[in-house]
Amino acid sequence: MSASSETAPRPVAPVRQPSARSVRKSARRRVRPGSRAAYGYVAPFFVVFAAFSIYPWLDTAWVSLHNVRLTTYDRQQWVGFGNYRNLFSNTFFWNALRNTLTIGIISTVPQLCMALGIAHLLNYKVRGRTFFRVAMLMPYATSLAAATVIFLELFDKNLGIVNWGLHLVHLPRLDWQGSKWPSQVAISAIVTWRWTGYNALIYLAGMQAIDSALYEAAAIDGASRWQQFRHVTLPGLRPTILFTIVVSTIGAAQLFGEPLLYHNGMPDGGTAGQYQTLGLLMYQQGWTNDRLGLASATAWTMFAIIVLAVLANLYLARRRDRKGVVVPPRVAPAASLQVNR
Repeated sequence: MSASSETAPRPVAPVRQPSARSVRKSARRRVRPGSRAAYGYVAPFFVVFAAFSIYPWLDTAWVSLHNVRLTTYDRQQWVGFGNYRNLFSNTFFWNALRNTLTIGIISTVPQLCMALGIAHLLNYKVRGRTFFRVAMLMPYATSLAAATVIFLELFDKNLGIVNWGLHLVHLPRLDWQGSKWPSQVAISAIVTWRWTGYNALIYLAGMQAIDSALYEAAAIDGASRWQQFRHVTLPGLRPTILFTIVVSTIGAAQLFGEPLLYHNGMPDGGTAGQYQTLGLLMYQQGWTNDRLGLASATAWTMFAIIVLAVLANLYLARRRDRKGVVVPPRVAPAASLQVNR
């Protein structure tokens, strides 16, 4: 009888885990020579950002809690939230807030709608497409002072071409500076003229990033250009549209140059404050009324309003995304068919 012998398995030596110190040493060895010099190249940006953005931002918050005069800036009197209570009980603040809201809506909504339509037209193959793309940036590159002077001539009560056109169609002439709504429409026209082309180029870049196979599939399924725009372009542009809405909201809340120059450099926003914005009110309180503490409180209130508006836009956009998922058109089997784009 033969006995079978079983071989015992060899003991396996435990794997030695490297210590944290050795890991740090090996990581330092893998660092290329001179790689730390990159921090020196980016350091000037952070130094300038801290000196001209973070420090003024924090200093403004500190000044808003004090009674500060421009002539006696070194003598600050602590008032706590007294400037904010004074601001919220001031009728000029609520008037400026309403004007900022109405001018922002009147200028932002038509501006973005026209920019979207222009970008959709330029996304197709049309003659002189490069010329039109360059021409759209000309208002953005034009000086704000020059543009405001031109619009002042256009909206002049007696000699303006706008009132002349209204007279031709037997409509009453409007006081585009002394009345509330006409003056706000005129200021909104300046903003819309300057920023429509800029937003149109942003939309155009977003449209060209959409996959062309979606347009091919929609065309084969018999979708018209309007249906392609609704079911392909708009869903693909949703992040870009959200970006332009947020940026335009921030710009509308900080509106300053157009209403200031529209009243010949006076920060009162018209004879009755009919188009005085929060930016003009802040400037008037700080540099005209010599109330830097109240102006700083206005600046921080504007910052809070901008943050709330941006968060509201983000909330509405995400809520709409959660409601339903956009189903893309069926992919066409024949990828060789091209849409006239």
